[in-house]
Amino acid sequence: MERKLATVLFADLVSSTEFVAGQDPEVTRRRVTTFFDGVSRCIETHGGTVEKFAGDAVMAAFGIPLAHEDDAERAVRAGLGILDLVNELGLQARVGIEAGEVVVDETDSTFATGEAVNVAARLQQAAAPGEILVGDAAFRLTQGYIEVEDAGPLELRGFRNPIAAYRALAALDGQPALPKISAPFVGRESELDLLENTLARTIRDRRPQVFTVYGEPGVGKSRLIREFLAGVEGTTILSGRALPYGEGVTYWPLAEMVKSAAGITDDDPMETAKQKLIECCGDEAIAELLGLASGVMEAVEGERGQPEIAWAAREFADELADVQPLIMVFEDIHWAEEPLLELIDHLAQWVRERALLILCLARPELLDVRPGWGGGRVRSTAIELEPLGRADSEALAGALLEEHQVSEHVRSRLLDKAEGNPLFVEETVRMLLEEGADGDDRIPDSLQAMIGARIDRLPAGAKIVLQRGSVIGRTFWAGAIDHLSPEYDSAELEDMLDDLLLRDFLTREERSTISGESAYRFKHVLIREVAYSGLSKSGRAEYHTRFAEWLRERADKELLEIRAYHLDQACALYAELDGHAPEELARTAAKALEAAGKRALSLESNQSARKLLLRAAELEPTLQRRFLAARAASQLGDLPVVRDEVSVIAEEAAAAGARDLQSRALTALSETVASLDGELGRAAELADEALEVVEADDHEGRFSALDRRARVARWMGRLAEAEEFEQQALEAAQAAGRKDYEARAALQLAGIHIGRMEEKKAEPLIDRALELAEHSGSIVARASAAQSKGTLLRVRGDYEQAEGWLTKALDLYREAASVSEIAWTSRQLGIVAWETGNAARAEKLLRESIRLLAPMRERGTLCESQRYLAQLLLQQGRLDEAETYALAARETVSPEDIVSRATTRVALAQVRAAQGREEEAETLFKEAIEIVGGAEHCRILLDVLPPYAEFLRALDREADARALEARLAERVPTAA
Repeated sequence: MERKLATVLFADLVSSTEFVAGQDPEVTRRRVTTFFDGVSRCIETHGGTVEKFAGDAVMAAFGIPLAHEDDAERAVRAGLGILDLVNELGLQARVGIEAGEVVVDETDSTFATGEAVNVAARLQQAAAPGEILVGDAAFRLTQGYIEVEDAGPLELRGFRNPIAAYRALAALDGQPALPKISAPFVGRESELDLLENTLARTIRDRRPQVFTVYGEPGVGKSRLIREFLAGVEGTTILSGRALPYGEGVTYWPLAEMVKSAAGITDDDPMETAKQKLIECCGDEAIAELLGLASGVMEAVEGERGQPEIAWAAREFADELADVQPLIMVFEDIHWAEEPLLELIDHLAQWVRERALLILCLARPELLDVRPGWGGGRVRSTAIELEPLGRADSEALAGALLEEHQVSEHVRSRLLDKAEGNPLFVEETVRMLLEEGADGDDRIPDSLQAMIGARIDRLPAGAKIVLQRGSVIGRTFWAGAIDHLSPEYDSAELEDMLDDLLLRDFLTREERSTISGESAYRFKHVLIREVAYSGLSKSGRAEYHTRFAEWLRERADKELLEIRAYHLDQACALYAELDGHAPEELARTAAKALEAAGKRALSLESNQSARKLLLRAAELEPTLQRRFLAARAASQLGDLPVVRDEVSVIAEEAAAAGARDLQSRALTALSETVASLDGELGRAAELADEALEVVEADDHEGRFSALDRRARVARWMGRLAEAEEFEQQALEAAQAAGRKDYEARAALQLAGIHIGRMEEKKAEPLIDRALELAEHSGSIVARASAAQSKGTLLRVRGDYEQAEGWLTKALDLYREAASVSEIAWTSRQLGIVAWETGNAARAEKLLRESIRLLAPMRERGTLCESQRYLAQLLLQQGRLDEAETYALAARETVSPEDIVSRATTRVALAQVRAAQGREEEAETLFKEAIEIVGGAEHCRILLDVLPPYAEFLRALDREADARALEARLAERVPTAA
């Protein structure tokens, strides 16, 4: 079967029963035969095919078996001809016409099925005698060619919603059709000058520049950049394209650049590729991270993520740009996932003192998802390529046509329809040159119809190759086509590919990502899309499956995400056709999707990971896949979903005896219950359950459960308990050989000592974590250690150094795009600013912290930022605002959070005191003291007792104030 864009016509005689009544049978037969012969002739003259006669009705299709770019116009003209014919016979007819996708059986290429057939039939029934009703799709395809009037939405039998309809009145003056080519570069001189000036400024200033070119498909974005790059010398040029599938190929453009720079092909053995990458980068840590992003190295779950890859990409670009100016071209970034857009931002912001020009090509749709793209950045330029002006379009068409003779009318219609889109001009001229300007063919009104007509006119073999190549993607390989086409030998396929090159359907890629394979590329993505749309869904499913088989043999691990995509597409198509995918195919697809999902998870491409893993679990459910999908959701901050999913997984894992998964699910549930619900007691119980079931040799699972248990205990103010669990977590991290886990444990232990005011014990732990983080190359680890160092210095009163370390941590977290940690560090910097007398900066930082945390529903951190802001505003005399934030903090705090239950009460007590509500204030102060009465967290007393003493002195209760200070000195000697 084949799918085609076609236009369907139904015509029916009006009152045929009355016409036959009382007539001589021979006369009736002769007149009816004359009618049918005339209708057939009219349809065939306009390039249509009569599908069937039924009684006194006729059905015809235009675009079957051979498509024309103006099939809809031909159908309406045929309909008008039919009305003229029946008028001459003294009869009347009604006609309905609609265009759309239909399916044609290969054994009977004239029999079409599809919604367009049903709409055309119903329009014919709704038409008045002597009337032609045209559906919406056919109307859009014939605008400017047929005079119509609105017939209003019609209620048609069998359709739930009204159908738009138009009454065809007459054909407008037409034109002949046109003869072949390579388009010159015209009409973009100012844009080219701007690019050249931007590059010159980049080289002169040695500062990165981002240059974004927006434009609709076919408007000439890629051609502009090609022309610009052709004139560039002494510069390294790397390019990569974001893929339209967008699943599991987050860093594809970066991968293309890295592989190109390192000379890596996709079928290089892993060790060979790794060695090439190390030699290119000159640094094993950078090579490892770029290897993960490009699929050159195996992904290790949880090992590296988006921040580290961004850092490695920056170092990679920095090294190349140090040698000579570097141009990085990111094409089609409207298809890019968020991590890639963040990476581009990261490069622009963090590469320093280098001549780096980042070129981004995008459709305007990018601004739908990134309205501020390029905004707020000093060294950023964006232009939108508008359609060519009339003069430039004429110059382009004239150059393409060269000595071919076409009438001025044809040339004018061509330019009118192209509307300045260079690809439209080029493809339309090519069609005309191929078909000849003899008047049989019209200039296409739709690019899809035009390309579909060109494809239909290919030799059968070339068309098959084009369609099968379209299954693979924008770029495909000759070897893959060979695998998909066993009915042809290699020599025949090579001839067909050469034919497609000559006809400008394809271009040859200068470099193939799979060694030993010739690579071809569709000249425009729309050509690929139209070719793909012509395949039946069963054919698509078959070729997706077979291409995945070929990938498994040629470049399985390197192109894992692509293979998973094709297997998934095959399953989806079979499910649509048959209700389910073949069992073995579904199993194979699920395994590939799981592997791709794990890789995406390790790279912190969490949206992709979530989609891939959910799909894997849908095709073949397993606890492992469901848990990994829940982990991805956790990283995305979808805590209610995570809680629901991991609670079920924990139960099912227990029933199945899967202790490793049960332990991990319980740990994840503990984290969710603590963060989302604030139920710290329940969170502790869940972490304890995880420890009970974790396998003895599962050191990573044991670390996660112990670390979670320690964090809950610390949150509850039980520092001795937290220290015991975290010490065990440290041992588990060392047993697992995970330096990142070891650093986390060391920092948690340091935090416990700071809470006890044991700074001397905290300092060596933080220094050890700094050392581990530096060796690991992890941005997040370095940021966490710097943050802890800054916090330690702040509590010691060394504000200058504290600000330096905290600023370093904030910069690193921003590189990592770690929102919760950006918020936490902003709060710490706000406290430093407040304590050094810079209230305006303190307020700005605290408000930023709250803004970031509010959507995340992370109660512990948010309530502290709210209460600090309340106290700052109170100090400035802004009482109403202070009350708002103090109440918000008390509402946010978890009922089992010892520290924040006390601090938020103190903040509200201070507000109530300022409002003259002393009785309420003292009640709140006493509640705070009761909460922290026997707490191990000594430092919290500094936030509770001094404010209460100050309150008592304001009431002339000096003795009570001294008693509080004595109590503080007893518990915290350093405060005396």
